This record gives sequence, C-alpha cells and structure tokens, in this order.
Amino acid sequence: MPPQLLPASAAAFAPRASSVNVVLGSRVEPWLTQTLKRVNRVKRPLNSVPQHQRCLTELLSSPDAIWTLASIMLPKAPESELRKDSNPLVEALFNYQLLHIEAYIVHVDMVLRNEVAFKLTADSIEALVEFHKDIFCTDAKANTFDWPEKEKQCKILHEEFVQAINKFVFRVHVSALEGLEDGGTGELLCGKSEEVKNAIDAMMKPLPPPPPKIVEPMRHAPPLLPNSPVSAPMWGQPAPATSLPAVDAWRVLPSSPGVVSTSMDSSNTIWASMSMVDMTQTPAYSPPFTSAGMFYSTPQVTAGMTAALPLPSMLAPVQCGVGMGMGIGMGYGNVGWDRYQEYTSIM
Repeated sequence: MPPQLLPASAAAFAPRASSVNVVLGSRVEPWLTQTLKRVNRVKRPLNSVPQHQRCLTELLSSPDAIWTLASIMLPKAPESELRKDSNPLVEALFNYQLLHIEAYIVHVDMVLRNEVAFKLTADSIEALVEFHKDIFCTDAKANTFDWPEKEKQCKILHEEFVQAINKFVFRVHVSALEGLEDGGTGELLCGKSEEVKNAIDAMMKPLPPPPPKIVEPMRHAPPLLPNSPVSAPMWGQPAPATSLPAVDAWRVLPSSPGVVSTSMDSSNTIWASMSMVDMTQTPAYSPPFTSAGMFYSTPQVTAGMTAALPLPSMLAPVQCGVGMGMGIGMGYGNVGWDRYQEYTSIM
C-alpha cells in the first residue's frame, strides 16, 4: 500500500497553509482540463502538466476556496430544554439547526494514491466542539445514573472528541474535483457527504458505563485433613459417644453368655463357675457376639485363648466329667473310667 503523504498543514491544530500541495502525473486527465477551463474566469493556456498544476494550485490556495462537505441537523439545546409542540414542523424550526461542515483542500495526489485530502475549517471545528460540550455531554449525563467519577468521565469524553475532530482529515478520490466551482469553492458529489456524516457521528461516543463492582468470592469451609475420617463432623464437634463398653485388646468375648470372664487374674476360673449339671449337658449353640467397630486380629485371639485355658494336669484335682473325658481321650487308661463309674453310682 502506498504511503500516506500529507503536508504539515494537515496535522491537528495546524493553521491553514498559504499554498496547497498539488502533485500531478506525467499525463493530465481530460476531465481535469475541462473542469479548469470551466471555473477559470480568465482564459489561460492549459497545454502542459506544469500549466495545469499552476492553475489548480492557485485556485485551491485562495482564502475563499472553501468546500461544503456535508450538512448536519443538530439540536439547539439539551433534550430537557427542547420545545414541545403538537406540530412537528414547529418543533423542528424551534429546536433544530442546520450546521454546514466546511473544509479546505490541503493535498492533491494524482500519482500514488489518486486522492484529495480535506481538513475542516476552524469555524466548523469550533461549532462541533461547542455542540459536543453543551448539548451532547449534557444529554449523556442526564441519561445515565450517577456514580462518583461521572463528571470526570464526561471531561475525558469531551477531550477525546476535541482531539479527534482536530485530527480529522477526509480523503476522497480525485474525481471529487469535478465539483469544483468558481473561486476554488466546491461541494462533494456522488453521495460522499454521507461518509462525512458517518465519520463525524462515530466521533461522538456515548458515555462509558461505570466499572463493575468487585464482588468478593464466597468463603468455603476448610477442607478436611488427610488423617481425618470421612464421617467426622465439619465444624469440629465431638462425635456422640457410643453405648458399647471399652474392651481391652487382649480380652476375648466368650461364646456362652453365662461366662463372666476369661482372664488369668480372675478369682473364679471358667471351670469353677460351672455347676455339675452345666458340665454334663451340652449347651445350645449361640452365634458369637460381634459389634460394629470392634474387631480383633487373629494373633491376639490365639494368645488370649492359650493363656486362659488351663492344661489337663491343672484340672486333675477337680472331680468332674470333663476331667474324666480328657483323661480318657489323652490315654490315662481305665483309671479314669473307674473313677467315672464310682461317681455315677454315688449320684
């Protein structure tokens, strides 16, 4: 894309130059020759490129060479101060004004970009700045709710518009020079005025909304520690105590409810707490008592059973059927059987 070559007079806040920068090609278009002959009040020769360039430069450099780019209908006062009437024509006459957007040519390029550059006049810039400050910003503040930095944002919005309108340079194809009139004045043709209106309207930006409030995130409960059970209460409340009694790890629950204890240090052994009838009768089977949460490993149960049950030699003084049965089973001969017969005859 060819570079955009603009003179210093096209910069923002720069005054109008005394001469317009005109660059023509090696060949002049026929339509340009006809346009220059039509607008010149004094006939002058146009037989070469330098003659065309000199004639066009003199016309566009005249202080009266002002072009009308567009005409915009703007309100005369803020919306709250406009006159209300049942007749729309009366409202339009009293409430609106027609502003002509005027500009002058600062650059003509018929070599690289084939364009004409226009810059707004000081009067047009001043009229647009006053409208933006007194009417546009007033309506913008009235149509939005208040927040602490609202006035500051309005000032920033107006300053941005002032910078943009002063930097505005409208570029159009060189064929726009066909609208050239006497004295270097002119008017845009072929619907180019709508492009100017749209460009100016885009500079009048709405008032930005206030920044959203920062909402603090909800604080969740702290996570459970890795060694905490899943069923532990969230807020550290102690778990309800169970009704089960505390049992030492070395104790073994007997299978018969009648047995009180199987410990070694008990004053009554398991055999001494039984009567003669209980020894001779076979007790009914009852399933072992178990409780949720109370489990004992196999080595502990085995050790407890071994320490609790006495050896057969320790039961020899006790005259009971169990001792006789054990004696017979362990090979004591007929002695144990004779004693059993004596015991039964006495009974």
